[in-house]
Amino acid sequence: MPINRSPFEMAQQQYEQALQYLSIDPGIAEIMRNPKRQLTVSLPIKMDDGTVKVFTGYRVQHSMACGPAKGGIRYHPDVTLDEVRALAMWMTWKCAVVDLPYGGGKGGIICDPKKLSKGELERLTRRYASEIACIIGPLTDVPAPDVNTTPQIMAWFMDTITMMGSASTTTSWPIVTGKPVEVGGSAGRDEATGRGVMITASAALHALGVPIEGARVVVQGFGNAGSVSAYLLEEQGATIVAMSDSQGAIYHPHGLPARDVMHYKARTGSVVGYPTSEAITNEQLLALPCEILIPAALENSITDENADTVQARVVAEAANGPTTPEADAILESKNIIVIPDILCNAGGVTVSYLEWVQDMQGYWWKRNEVNERLADIMTTAFHQVMTIAKERKVSLRLAAYIKAMTRVAKALELRGVFP
Repeated sequence: MPINRSPFEMAQQQYEQALQYLSIDPGIAEIMRNPKRQLTVSLPIKMDDGTVKVFTGYRVQHSMACGPAKGGIRYHPDVTLDEVRALAMWMTWKCAVVDLPYGGGKGGIICDPKKLSKGELERLTRRYASEIACIIGPLTDVPAPDVNTTPQIMAWFMDTITMMGSASTTTSWPIVTGKPVEVGGSAGRDEATGRGVMITASAALHALGVPIEGARVVVQGFGNAGSVSAYLLEEQGATIVAMSDSQGAIYHPHGLPARDVMHYKARTGSVVGYPTSEAITNEQLLALPCEILIPAALENSITDENADTVQARVVAEAANGPTTPEADAILESKNIIVIPDILCNAGGVTVSYLEWVQDMQGYWWKRNEVNERLADIMTTAFHQVMTIAKERKVSLRLAAYIKAMTRVAKALELRGVFP
């Protein structure tokens, strides 16, 4: 039986494992172990039929030692405070491992956005923004898109905070990132997470001496991160042999054209039924022989129950928390390289940082400039983590945590404990 563990328990277990490799003052370690601030809000919304429905929203700031809290907002029926706390903690390490001047935050609303009209979605977003405005700001906490949230939702969020007087019109842009380019967004933000996955996965194969040309790729979860990483790896010469979404999985041994599957899904709502593909189960998908496996769905996809079936050379965690600690140990025993989520999917927050910098100075870069800056930051971070892993003889996950926790602990030590 798989071990049932909450996301925050899993995040703390990963933290405790890395803590054993560091000489951190116990008081500093205790500060890093717990969220700095947790806000729960009730969101009464007038629905299109005239009734009022009350939703619940959260915003958690785990750490602000290295800078403003940074992290996305997700809309999902299964959002919990426990999950948001875990995601905020992971964001702290994610920002630290790629040396961004941010702390970690996360937000969420318990809802099914697919069952809401555009008007209901806008009213819900604006109410949520107004309720958490007291802890949001360009130098305090900078939200971004996450599961089921979009650039349009970020635009509504930004506009609400601005209209409330929490920011002047000259500083409204950096309130959130992941916005449409017309209202202060950055070129390249739409591909950022997937591009970071491609960069780190390619670097991992290079470290193994495995060519990217012809490498077989399996993608679990064909949303933004999964689909973008798929077609970018395809452009590098890789072959996408399988992919899945919430409706099911498809497979073809000679490859599935990623962009064409994206267009098919946009028309039909799912990858399932794509011409020439063979339907398979999610269990079969995870067990396919491949060079790169990309879990790009939700947490706890690879567990102690299915990890032994994984046949990938590299697992590139596009999702947050897709591999449990028990599964990690199994994959490591099989000599499978796991690029941890806090490094692998940091492309999104990295370009969010670049967007924030552009907003703060009112000067925007072209897409190729953004992509070059992203590649430099991600490649540097990957090699730093790989060096730590080799020196300490630990996994990439432990190495990433060692790098991130060292940075946050140093910041806390220098800042001191108030009062």
